[in-house]
Amino acid sequence: MENGGGIFNDLIVLISQSEHDYDMKLIRRAYDLADSAHGEQKRLSGLPYITHPVAVACILVQLGMDSECIAAGLLHDVVEDTKISLEELRRMFGSEIAGLVDGVTKITKMGRLPYNSRAVQQAENLRKMLIAMNEDIRVIIIKLADRLHNMRTAQYWEPEKQREKALESMEVYAPIAHRLGIRAIKEELEDLSLRILDPYAYKEIEDSLALRRDERNAFIEKTKQLIKNRVAETIPNVYVSGRVKSINGIYRKMFVQGRDMDEIYDIYAVRVIVDTVNDCYNVLGIMHDMFRPLPNRFKDYISTPKPNMYQSLHTTVIGKDGIPFEIQIRTWEMHHTAEYGIAAHWKYKLGMTNGKPSRSGMEKRLAWIREILEEQKNSTDATDLIHIIKSDLTPDEVYVFTPRGDVINLPSGSTVIDFAYAIHSAIGNRMVGAKVDKRIVPLTTKLKTGQIVDIITSKETHGPSRDWLKIVKTSEARNKIRTWFKKEKRDENIVEGQNEVEREFKRNGISLSAKEMETLLMRLGTKQNCTCVEDVYAAVGYGGIQLWKVMPHLKEEYLKTHHQEQQSRPQQNPHRKAASGVIVDGMEDCLVKFARCCNPLPGDEIIGFITRGYGVSIHKKTCSNVPHPLSDATEPERWIRAHWAGEVKEEFQTTLKIVAGDRSGLLADVTQQLFSMHLFIHSLNSRELKDGRAMISATITVNGLTHLESIINRLNSVSGVEAIQRT
Repeated sequence: MENGGGIFNDLIVLISQSEHDYDMKLIRRAYDLADSAHGEQKRLSGLPYITHPVAVACILVQLGMDSECIAAGLLHDVVEDTKISLEELRRMFGSEIAGLVDGVTKITKMGRLPYNSRAVQQAENLRKMLIAMNEDIRVIIIKLADRLHNMRTAQYWEPEKQREKALESMEVYAPIAHRLGIRAIKEELEDLSLRILDPYAYKEIEDSLALRRDERNAFIEKTKQLIKNRVAETIPNVYVSGRVKSINGIYRKMFVQGRDMDEIYDIYAVRVIVDTVNDCYNVLGIMHDMFRPLPNRFKDYISTPKPNMYQSLHTTVIGKDGIPFEIQIRTWEMHHTAEYGIAAHWKYKLGMTNGKPSRSGMEKRLAWIREILEEQKNSTDATDLIHIIKSDLTPDEVYVFTPRGDVINLPSGSTVIDFAYAIHSAIGNRMVGAKVDKRIVPLTTKLKTGQIVDIITSKETHGPSRDWLKIVKTSEARNKIRTWFKKEKRDENIVEGQNEVEREFKRNGISLSAKEMETLLMRLGTKQNCTCVEDVYAAVGYGGIQLWKVMPHLKEEYLKTHHQEQQSRPQQNPHRKAASGVIVDGMEDCLVKFARCCNPLPGDEIIGFITRGYGVSIHKKTCSNVPHPLSDATEPERWIRAHWAGEVKEEFQTTLKIVAGDRSGLLADVTQQLFSMHLFIHSLNSRELKDGRAMISATITVNGLTHLESIINRLNSVSGVEAIQRT
């Protein structure tokens, strides 16, 4: 395949092997124009440029897309990279194909945007992508095929571009492929991206899988045959296949969840495909009779489909060899949807009317796009869209129930507040408490699949709390809370926003007259659709403008007009930057996270550990997970010096264990002391000890070790308190 003609023959072969009746005259005309238009252009690999659009078309054929989509795939770069105009394309191929090419071109083009920020540019690009998807979903399917082929040839990019594109593929394109249900593209994009982002971990997993290849294949073949022989006795037309979890899937469990390879129960999976839903449940019974099921490892995605319409029964069992493996049970229609997602409409004619996907079926599949676009209207910050993509499109979801039995799907990590707003804005705004499985829980409680949630509301409530914005997981809840404050509390928002602006300006050394401040803020405000400085303050107050995102730009604007002042100010440590209040020696602007095993606070002696692909984890030096001495560590080079960056303004979560003599009113007295110090309380509970004492556990927000010591001193004044320990 060293020339366009050679790879085009591969496309012809793929088309001939498919079961579709393709318009070969149309596809040939599209290829001829693309070949002529791209002419002598070359890829970075040195191959003719035409090899790329033909490879994209091959991927689209494998997905089963229609003739117009294949033609648009061949032509997807001609408007952007050649002299062919969109109008010429429309005259030659009609408005449908021209519209598809135009949609892909709009996604690809990225102009200069406010703040010259890559995050803002990516957010605007995503907005274009969602709008294009809403108009014709085939646009994003072409773009996914385009990105997949580019990632397959990423070795020809510069290393910096490789990482940038890999990160974008992992955070944006793979989640969209997942939400559209196109498993093959999702998993390949993730694996190709991981190979660039963490090559050492990728190689470690790849080598481990290679070592066990023969053993794995033998186990899968033996298990498949056992299942087929048993199921075929009572259920007709059974098909059994086996697979191994993707490298990125194994990586997420090994390095994110901290498991060893042997602790991952679904590395091996066997898939059983039958004709009917009744057969699915019958097969499940047979499987649990043949093998021992593991507790809490059964999921029914048939009765409760995933948001991308995925349906299957999942159960994890242990065979006679003592090897755990997952069994997936589904019908053929479920299988087509699971493998090809929305593309199954074209590949297997699912939900088709007159050769096109039915309007009602397609609208149901794409409702989430309109929801995201609608939510984005309530935000003045374009980069919120990045958060939406990362959270609302995440592969991990929880399924919880209302007291009436209705199922609510939420991203993993969602709280009872997210649940309330998922039901209705009015429920969230009037919420005063929640019950999970009939027990009252804190509003910070994160939900788990299968729980029944009952929201307690009151007509007397004054609306949501601003603190909820720090708690909620979903963009839907966050935007509804902001909308409430925007509509109901404008005067309060202006005061709150003005105070926050003044605090942040003072913290960043920005000193301006009232007139200068108004001028600077209005430069920001016009970009956020604000017509006066009060609009800017109000937007800051209700969270529509998040100062931590725009302060670097505002400070840059300030320094341009106060350059001499800045030059006269002494520079401190110009070569190092603090992230989250921590300086890591030898590393600038690195991602920092605080280890949950020891929860370090400003004032503690700390040390950093370089994690695989997730920045630097900060531990207390006295943490049990820090080797003593460091020379005894398995990889001592990954431990790195770190220290607090002067006066830290961050807030940290910590838990106190309070032991006291058990008495009536003890919990109330402790609670009163915490409230009197204006602390944010994440959770508070107590239990009796056997010796007439009680233990109270309080998780609170503090701003450092000194603050914590003052809190402990106050709590020691509570009658009966014997000991307080930070955990």
